[in-house]
Order: sequence, then structure tokens, then C-alpha cells
Amino acid sequence: MVNLIGTYECKVDAKGRLMVPSALKKQLAPMLQEGFVIKRSVFQDCLELYPMSEWNVLMGKMNKLNRFKKKNNDFIRKFTAGVKTVDVDTNGRLLIPKDLTAFAGIEKEIVISSAINIVEIWDKNKYENALEAASDDFADLAEEVMGNDDLDGIS
Repeated sequence: MVNLIGTYECKVDAKGRLMVPSALKKQLAPMLQEGFVIKRSVFQDCLELYPMSEWNVLMGKMNKLNRFKKKNNDFIRKFTAGVKTVDVDTNGRLLIPKDLTAFAGIEKEIVISSAINIVEIWDKNKYENALEAASDDFADLAEEVMGNDDLDGIS
């Protein structure tokens, strides 16, 4: 299981390439050969970057869905819309496809944020707005999500 750490501010060039921060690149080093999958986020106007091994685990779960149920087919179609494979080039850059750049509203300044086993790629202003919007009820959310007594040793 991958456990990525860190939030990084970067810039995207005119071609949609971002230089992967060295601290993140070190964490991703074991996965660079396999490549990555980049996709639209389900809940936010950002992108999600999956190491191929993590993507394959997720696809294994989705492959168990019964495709004779319309809602499952609709979900798969929507979830995989715009999915692309990407690689980090020899210069440490990652090319964000134009359609995904447009979806996330990425212009020049971005935030790359670890989200346990994936990386979120945000337009900097949208990231700041999302954090601010969630800050008001974060204590309640933390209690609801993590305050369950059934979680082994999490405090």
C-alpha cells in the first residue's frame, strides 16, 4: 500500500507540464516504471493521479460490479470519463492532458496534495477555496469519520 505525504505548490507551463517536486518524486520513485493514471475527481474540481498499482486494485473492485445493472454501467462510464495514462518524463515532468486541465480549471499555479495512496492536482485558488469551505465543519467531520470507537488504535 502506498502512503504518500506532502502538499506542494508548483507551476504548470504553457504545454500543461508540471515539474514533479523532488520530495514527491522520491516517494513515487518505486512506481515511476509502471506509470500513472490521471482522472477527474468524483467530488471536487481537481484531478487524481493514481500509481498504476493503486489503479489496478481499484479496477479489480470495479470489475466485480454487475454490468447488468444500469446504475453500475452508468457509474463506470462516469468514473472512467477522461481517464488517461501518463508518465513522468526523464526531466521529472508530468504532462496533464488538455481536457483534464480544462476540467480542473488549471491555469498556471497549482497545488499537488497527497491523499494517502493518490495525488490530487488542484488549481491553487480552487484548492484554497476548498480548504476554506471545509474548515468550518472540519471538527464535526473529523469526529464523524474518525471518532468511531470501532477503529483499532486510531485516536
